[in-house]
Amino acid sequence: MKSLSFLLLLLTSLFGNEKLFVVERENSSLAVIKNGMLNDRIDNMHNMNHATVKFEGVDGYAITRDGYVIKFDPEKNIKLAEYQVAHSSIGFVVEPHYVAVANYDTKTVEILDRNLKPLQTIQTDSKNVGIKTYKDKMIFALMDKDELWVFQDTTHGKTIPSFSLTKKFEAVGEIPFDAMIKSNLYIVGFFNSPWIGVVNLDTMSYKKVPIHKEENKPVLKVPHFGFWSIGEHTIFIPSVGESAIMAFDNDFNFLSRIPTEGLPVFTSLSPDKKWLAVTFSGKDFPIVQIIDTKTFTIVKTLKFEGNVLHVRWSEVDPQLFVSVNTADEIQILDTLTWEKRGSVPVKRPSGIFLYQTSKERK
Repeated sequence: MKSLSFLLLLLTSLFGNEKLFVVERENSSLAVIKNGMLNDRIDNMHNMNHATVKFEGVDGYAITRDGYVIKFDPEKNIKLAEYQVAHSSIGFVVEPHYVAVANYDTKTVEILDRNLKPLQTIQTDSKNVGIKTYKDKMIFALMDKDELWVFQDTTHGKTIPSFSLTKKFEAVGEIPFDAMIKSNLYIVGFFNSPWIGVVNLDTMSYKKVPIHKEENKPVLKVPHFGFWSIGEHTIFIPSVGESAIMAFDNDFNFLSRIPTEGLPVFTSLSPDKKWLAVTFSGKDFPIVQIIDTKTFTIVKTLKFEGNVLHVRWSEVDPQLFVSVNTADEIQILDTLTWEKRGSVPVKRPSGIFLYQTSKERK
């Protein structure tokens, strides 16, 4: 018994108290990892291919490929509610009084309350992506119209929202596909235009930031921007159709083109902003590269026995969690040595999402 207690204590010290929710994309479920071990599973989560999870306070939310928004309890690992907003959803935001979902096939943006009761439908006649919020504003991109729409909450975030259209930016670039937000700056990428678009949500102005590409390869998997590409002084953006990460300063002055092993999909910044982990598509699926964010150089190339779909840095320990989909496991790397520390069996894992337990919140 003493040896078992010591082992559990050691595992807790090694893996901390973080709770991970991992999308099992072919199993209609979320795997729950705690203390470096498979702890639980939330089943009956619909089509989890490309599913995304967010947390707001002590509530968890997921959107599924088949257009369901699911609210769950991340403390008890149980579903609480679900509502289908479309047959295909691509992104969402969670705010204190509402959930907003950008949809593909219904060509709408749907506003729900925090218990998933419908509040408002915004008709766009376009596939919608890159939905973000800033103060009392909501912004998203229209793929089929090459536009950006900005809405404002007339209650200014004080109650259940009521959104009205404030601004349309037209002809922003060909086929917007994803976006990130840095304070008041909304940053959007395009498939067929050699620039990124930047909206200043305070001045409501738009500018194009040129990207001078050296390659133009067929895109096998859409690059993802996400808030984790934004450092304190540097913004990292996966280039579309070429094997490179672009680095800009906060004023969008070009800093560096960082050549990579293949076409980048995800870039994930470490909590101390020292390292950037990059995943790839196609023949380079099994590879993760680590970039030094000060020198803009590749410091480590890691190859796995299976396709890597996602990575996530621990916020409490020097660890990197790697979702090795075709090996049915989450690998845990020591970021001091880049050696494998352990693994957790998970069925066809993809997205990894961190949750701070209520004990850790106090």
